[in-house]
Amino acid sequence: MVEASGRGRPRSESARAAVLHAVDDLLVEVGYAALTMKGIAERAGVGRQTVYRWWANKAEVLYEASVIDAQQELSVPLSGDPVRDAKAYLDALVRFLTRSDAGTAYRALIGEAQHDKDVAALLDSRDVLADSAAKVVEPLRDGVGTALPPDRATDLLIGPVFFRVLSGRGADGIDTEALAEQFLRALRTG
Repeated sequence: MVEASGRGRPRSESARAAVLHAVDDLLVEVGYAALTMKGIAERAGVGRQTVYRWWANKAEVLYEASVIDAQQELSVPLSGDPVRDAKAYLDALVRFLTRSDAGTAYRALIGEAQHDKDVAALLDSRDVLADSAAKVVEPLRDGVGTALPPDRATDLLIGPVFFRVLSGRGADGIDTEALAEQFLRALRTG
């Protein structure tokens, strides 16, 4: 299978997949600072020019891999029970941020974005956490009839977990059911 990238030659889907799998694995092994396009290419078994043909830098490769995995890992089936649905999403978010290679990649990019405006712009181009949370938040907003804007509601859902994990406190002590109940109370009063 071949996919057009919009520039250069068409890309092989198998080479693309190899690169996207390699970047997560390599990040976990060596960390963001030691991650290189050369290392990614070697791990994927493709030429460096192949990687550069599709991505300008390691942040772009890592971001694409993280987004693809996040879409799967943060997708939760909705039950119609507001507390259960919010809790299921929060449980998935905790797993993503603390146990997933894609979550490790996302956290690395968040850290890098603090001092690299290009990485910050990359993350700003598509908010994978907000996109995934919106699929849970919208039905809850509709069910409650809140005046709280969608982006603010999404921030209220993901904010506590995001802050706790990214501030280095980890997942211990995160009570996703209590957070889900607090979130729903905030929606009702918002």
